[in-house]
Amino acid sequence: MNAYTLIICLAWAAAAAGLTWYCGTVARQITYVTLADGRRQERRLPLGFRLLLPLAPNLAPLFARAGFARMRASTHRRIVSAGFEGLLHPDEILALQVLMPLVYGAFWSFFVFLAVRAGQTPVLQRLDAALYAVGPLWLFAYPAMWLTAQLKSRHTSIRRKLPFVLDLLTLSVEAGMDFMNALQRNVEREHIDPLNEELIRVVREIQLGKTRRQALRDMSARVNLSDLRSVVNALVQADELGVSIGSILRIQADQIRQRRFERAEKLANEAPVKMLFPLLFFIFPAVFLILMGPIVVRLMQQGF
Repeated sequence: MNAYTLIICLAWAAAAAGLTWYCGTVARQITYVTLADGRRQERRLPLGFRLLLPLAPNLAPLFARAGFARMRASTHRRIVSAGFEGLLHPDEILALQVLMPLVYGAFWSFFVFLAVRAGQTPVLQRLDAALYAVGPLWLFAYPAMWLTAQLKSRHTSIRRKLPFVLDLLTLSVEAGMDFMNALQRNVEREHIDPLNEELIRVVREIQLGKTRRQALRDMSARVNLSDLRSVVNALVQADELGVSIGSILRIQADQIRQRRFERAEKLANEAPVKMLFPLLFFIFPAVFLILMGPIVVRLMQQGF
């Protein structure tokens, strides 16, 4: 081994060691969001995002143009609704959609090249172009898919928790407690979840001088969930018309439970259709193989 080869090997070893140290450091980092009452709640970003986020500001001037204004506004609304406000910027999500195919796509192409060269089968040689394209396309779509999944998960949690919170507020208000005192008592005693995070913010905004109507409307706009929007509209109208809030809360809780029951019935009716694909392609072939396999073997042994 000559000196030039030794230097190249040492350089590659140093680069690999530095990359490993960087990945290990980023993997140990934990991201928190500070709630309005001072408590902190963990927000876990994918490791692939955290590795590339330091490079995102390099693409910020590209997405600051007027042509990306609508896309940036839509992404910002989804980030806020998913609960990552202050941790992720719309430009960062858009930058990740460019960086992930470029950086991780290079590794994908390298491994596909090695697999095609090692296999040397006609099938792999015909599908090599498709294999090269699948990885970058999926990496391009992954940031938006991840954000959509986080948004659906947060909405599901809020939708499940909302009837129980309304029941507690109804009991407190009907027992003679003021609505704001009942709301503050609920957020102080309940464990942290997406709905409690939003209610904590509502309480703190009202304490800082924002009107109750505006604070509730802002929460409805942030979460962007139909069930919560109907509750907020009913509370705002009750506040404007002087209607009893306790009766409004009880009616809204019953309506939300009814809608949840209807969604459960809809999912139950969709289950047979969703089960059709695995039945046809996984279960039925195995059943036919078990039932018809011995008969076919016996016929082959008899010469038929």
